[in-house]
Amino acid sequence: MRPENVKPLSPGHDLPPLELLVSFDAAARTLSFTKAAEALHLTQSAVSRQIAQLEEGLGVLLFERRHRAIVLTDPGRILQRAAVECLERLRDATARIRAVQAPRQLAMTCTPGFASLWLIPRLAHFTASHPQVDVRVSASLEVVDDLDRARLDLAVRFVPIARGTGPALFEESVMPLCAPAIAAALREPADLAQQTLLTIDAPGMGLAPTMDWDPWLEIMRLKDLRMKSTVRFTHYTDAVAAAVAGQGVVIGRMPLLAEMLREGRLVAPFGAGAISSRGYYIETSRRGHANADAQDFIRWLRAEAELAQRS
Repeated sequence: MRPENVKPLSPGHDLPPLELLVSFDAAARTLSFTKAAEALHLTQSAVSRQIAQLEEGLGVLLFERRHRAIVLTDPGRILQRAAVECLERLRDATARIRAVQAPRQLAMTCTPGFASLWLIPRLAHFTASHPQVDVRVSASLEVVDDLDRARLDLAVRFVPIARGTGPALFEESVMPLCAPAIAAALREPADLAQQTLLTIDAPGMGLAPTMDWDPWLEIMRLKDLRMKSTVRFTHYTDAVAAAVAGQGVVIGRMPLLAEMLREGRLVAPFGAGAISSRGYYIETSRRGHANADAQDFIRWLRAEAELAQRS
């Protein structure tokens, strides 16, 4: 029975406005206009007015007002069942639409050497199979301790093997590399004394200028070798570029420089290398664990590393 002075919904407007159904749903769940208002961040009087407007439009009472309490009427229970189903389906559809339209992203950090020499030449393989993913690579010598705070999904760390966590992406071997023209003058390791040492001296990285050479020099029993001159770079990629240009000899970090070796831009005048004390390890943030695209990227990194080591 319609209350006095209540107008039904007009033809063509037979569905209540969505905001009225949202307020009704909150009030029906809590059986309190006050609690519904708190949940919706509205005032209690605003919720009361919306419920009254809904009742007026439908021509029925949806709640029985009692002293300090409200109770659903029979029409109220009918509407509640429909409203719950309707709003749940709308929320689900809205979430799915937003998920499709939202940009898919993954963000990582690594050293400039790893980015330039190993990752970038292979990255097109990943982007070709994941064209919707926005990949962000932060190449820096600065170590980011809190990946979540920096909004990063993962880091590829170049650290001593003893500090690595989990299985290594790959461990490192080192050997002298140079341009073919320089190699012609290197008949034996002692001939390095007549060459320019190309190395890195990166503040804050904890690397001595000759540290990369030490494992190989020790195997060659040349630990006290002193080269003619030394050129130090902040970035390993610059030392490699100088070696390609024929300006000296760089310690080659494998497999970072494996492609240059295969292409003949650099050569290894003394053959096999020595195992380094460092390796590359993947660290994943909490957001990275929850990011399906980041997990795909990590699997891809490991597959590429395994392929590179077999070739």
